[in-house]
Amino acid sequence: MKKAVFLDRDGVINEVLTDRVKFVNRPDQFYLLDCAGEAVKLLNDHGYLVFVVTNQGGVGLGFMTEYQLNQVHNEMIRQIAEKGGVIQETASCTHVPNSGCLCRKPEPGMILSLAERFKIDLSRSYMIGDREPDMSAGKSAGTHVLFIGNQPGLGEAQFPTLWEAAQWIVLKN
Repeated sequence: MKKAVFLDRDGVINEVLTDRVKFVNRPDQFYLLDCAGEAVKLLNDHGYLVFVVTNQGGVGLGFMTEYQLNQVHNEMIRQIAEKGGVIQETASCTHVPNSGCLCRKPEPGMILSLAERFKIDLSRSYMIGDREPDMSAGKSAGTHVLFIGNQPGLGEAQFPTLWEAAQWIVLKN
């Protein structure tokens, strides 16, 4: 069985709610956070498959189309690849918030589906996010959970950036 790291997108991999960008609805609004691509490469180099699991209710709400979302994700994959990192796959819940679906975080559906398809050992895997729903989804799926940000107690460990979280994972394992 393989090990993996599941990453939330906005606020973990790319800027959001900054002076430069509020929401990412187009590729030109995608700004990779410092060392995020290098963090993905570090995880890849240590045997982790890296997936992105992201709630994108803006599609269901009509702020963007599935095609536009795919363009944004292609840009994300391109920018991370420029730093040497590989995203195995991106899973998105495009349902509107509070729709009751099983894929929208805090539900674990996206993680469980990817784990089944790629034969992932969730007990050796991590979910990294910057919001409580990310932590809940990871815990429900059976992964370790790491929190990016300054709210203590949400994850098993807390880091200012994905780069520090990735370094911790590879040193721990």
